[in-house]
Amino acid sequence: MKTDTLFRPFSLKSLNIKNRIVMAPMTRSFSPNGVPTDAVAAYYSKRAENEVGLILSEGTVIDRVSSSNDADIPHFHGEQSLAGWQKVISQVHSSGGAMGPQIWHMGVMDNHHSGWVPAEPFEGPSGIGRPGFVNGKVMNDNDIAEVITAFGRSAADAKRLGFDTLELHGAHGYLIDQFFWDQTNKRSDIFGGKTLPERSRFAIEVIKEVRKQVGPDFALIIRLSQFKPSAYDNKLAATPQEMEAWLNPLAEAGIDIFHCSQRRFWEPEFEGSDLNFAGWAKKLTGQATITVGSIGLTGEFLAAFAGESSEPSSLDELVRRMDRGDFDLVAVGRPLLADPAWAHKIHESRTAELKGFSKEALRELVMS
Repeated sequence: MKTDTLFRPFSLKSLNIKNRIVMAPMTRSFSPNGVPTDAVAAYYSKRAENEVGLILSEGTVIDRVSSSNDADIPHFHGEQSLAGWQKVISQVHSSGGAMGPQIWHMGVMDNHHSGWVPAEPFEGPSGIGRPGFVNGKVMNDNDIAEVITAFGRSAADAKRLGFDTLELHGAHGYLIDQFFWDQTNKRSDIFGGKTLPERSRFAIEVIKEVRKQVGPDFALIIRLSQFKPSAYDNKLAATPQEMEAWLNPLAEAGIDIFHCSQRRFWEPEFEGSDLNFAGWAKKLTGQATITVGSIGLTGEFLAAFAGESSEPSSLDELVRRMDRGDFDLVAVGRPLLADPAWAHKIHESRTAELKGFSKEALRELVMS
């Protein structure tokens, strides 16, 4: 495989990285009571020392009681949790890497299988987690204002701690995405509406507050998805025109990079073109994009959680599309979860040493 393209530097505002490989955010739940441990710091720094250009952390939640459904999900607030993140970023920088936290509010969720629930009800635009599933309260104006402010505080802390960028989680059916989707946003006020641009008001206000807190020169990423875990074939934007009307206001509010999540990166987003989600986002907005979805493995990530194993696969199609200018960065998930040296092996063409993926890798923080 010719992979030189993947190892070109990339710079945008505060983000200066040695190559185009991004470690995708992957929830790990190894932070008891929300505090990242020394093992979490070692887990990320191990990837940095093995040539991952940019690490995006697992989702880490804002200062809102019901922002998480799992006691072992890391927090991005509070003295102890932020001290844990300070260790993480210090070690990643010492290992030659760059990193941004993925800032998160889960919205209306299923109760965790452990039986743990937050001290206050889950919250969302309409109390709906997915069609037909109500498991939380409808956010009022005060709730919305407080959540927007909490996103801003976490962003300010990310910059203060020395992170290189940050990502807002606006995908996969979580809070920001629940506002986007007409099936979970039934509001009749300014945060609702019949059109996707109307339902983007909450995301835009979050982005504006985050931009206000970090200033103009700090790189901001947002992760978006058309699909939902409860609706794999869903499209928030059914046409390029609808996508343009959705994404451009997010860029105008302060987003520098769109992280475009899809299940398989090679699948076209709209008929009549082989461009994927990231390719269309770049074409329509002119902003940098990250592609993601079953990169470097035969199977896709949703099947992995059901126990399906995957084997290493070619990167030729990925590189072809990057050479064509479809996207700027490439987010890799399961290969880096299972093998901290994946990027280094790719750079040295040691393809025979690449590992497959099985669900057992989810049960630990793999260090070798």
